[in-house]
Amino acid sequence: MNPFSAISAVVSSGLKAQSYRLQLVSENLANADTHGYRRKLVSFDKARDAVSGADVVKVSRVMLDPAKGEELFDPSHPLANENGYVVMSNVNMLTEIADAREANRSYEAGLQIFRQAREMYAGLIDILRR
Repeated sequence: MNPFSAISAVVSSGLKAQSYRLQLVSENLANADTHGYRRKLVSFDKARDAVSGADVVKVSRVMLDPAKGEELFDPSHPLANENGYVVMSNVNMLTEIADAREANRSYEAGLQIFRQAREMYAGLIDILRR
């Protein structure tokens, strides 16, 4: 087994997972003002890569945040319930921005690992050529 292939499999799975997380954060931010929208959360799990045999990251499931959205009294709104309340989105902009930064930094860290592994592998090849 090529160690560079194993590193590539692990890093690429992490990059895909963080990319998906950023996609969900952007969906949450885009729907922050949508009445009744519930924030999407993602959880990750460990899986075995069949080709490299390495443990990789995979998206295990996407779930809706169980927190309730704020209720506003607006009986004239088309989405108002029988009591005249409209349920707002449960998206917190600060939380989403923090999640986006964390995912972005994790993505950048994965790219740096890939660069370092590539440089080490290239250095090994240069040593073997001599």
